[in-house]
Amino acid sequence: MFHQKGLKQMQLMLGDSREMLGKLPECCIDSVVTDPPYGLTFMGNKWDGSGIEYDPDLWGAIFRVLKPGGHVLSFGGTRTYHRMAVAIEDIGFEIRDCIMWLYGQGFPKSRDISKEIDKREGYWRGKSEGVVSENTSMSGPNYSRTPKGEPITEDAKKWAGWGTSLKPAFEPIVMARKPISEKTIVDNVLKWGTGAINIGDNMIELNGEIVPINVLKSWSGFGQEKRPDYEPTVNTDGRWPANVIMDEEAGEILGEKARFYYCPKASPSEKNFGLEDMPVVAAGGLQGRHDGSLGKTTMAQNIHPTVKPVDLMRYLCNLVTPKGGVVLDPFMGSGSTGIGAIMEGFEFVGVELSEEYYHIATKRIMAWRERSVA
Repeated sequence: MFHQKGLKQMQLMLGDSREMLGKLPECCIDSVVTDPPYGLTFMGNKWDGSGIEYDPDLWGAIFRVLKPGGHVLSFGGTRTYHRMAVAIEDIGFEIRDCIMWLYGQGFPKSRDISKEIDKREGYWRGKSEGVVSENTSMSGPNYSRTPKGEPITEDAKKWAGWGTSLKPAFEPIVMARKPISEKTIVDNVLKWGTGAINIGDNMIELNGEIVPINVLKSWSGFGQEKRPDYEPTVNTDGRWPANVIMDEEAGEILGEKARFYYCPKASPSEKNFGLEDMPVVAAGGLQGRHDGSLGKTTMAQNIHPTVKPVDLMRYLCNLVTPKGGVVLDPFMGSGSTGIGAIMEGFEFVGVELSEEYYHIATKRIMAWRERSVA
């Protein structure tokens, strides 16, 4: 699996990360960028309700292979992020920050209380205009199909507009660091190459915007001496990378001035690149809803339900990985982290439990790798 003189450029492994990482040398990984399950039993997938994302054995295995000062960037769900962050901290990592990926394309998964009340009373409020059938066949009692959105019973009218969930518009990313082993952060960086984050290569472009910097001349703040005026200069390097990442829609809401790194969700063509010879199937499975109806089904070759954008993973890999370093993704999924790492010139180690996703990730990474070389 490893050469004696170092890692291969890319190593993809099929299996449980808790076991597979035990085969790797100690302190051989420079950074971890990953998108583990969120513990929500997403779309009925058992792998998303196993609790592995807050298993001490998992984070202990990651801690062992990561170099001192190495960073972990791990996505989490808004309802379960805290459990993952606590597990990461309890195993010995330092929680350094929380990056927020904001987007405007989230779809609310909320139960319509008014609609549920009418359903209980025998009225099924469908999408059609008027009553379609007095005896619509359902898995249960027969319902009268009525126009969508119009409450029927008095209780339903009282609770019209009430639901159970907000629209999802962000995902948190924990930024953690393995404690340094040397006396100072400088000593650690010089010995291991890890411990700091790459600010210079990730400055936000100004896009022609003139940003003044007010520099205060030396002043002690004591005595009766008058405080000097600020001396205006102009920033040409770009804005400091923030702990907020946005898609274009969220960025437009705040205006055109460059403040943050912008990254939209992955497009269908990006998700399916390199998978052209695979069959087109329902991506992520059929999305059943609480009211029993069938949600929108997307047909694609990449069936992974939570594909992250390649540009986002490139940015995150570049932020915490030293030049020529090794990126680990213990939850490889469909391979977006691996693609980002390879395209940024890093070596990559990926582990995936699902054989189906493993093959998708392998094909995607190889296809993107070939395109970047061409």
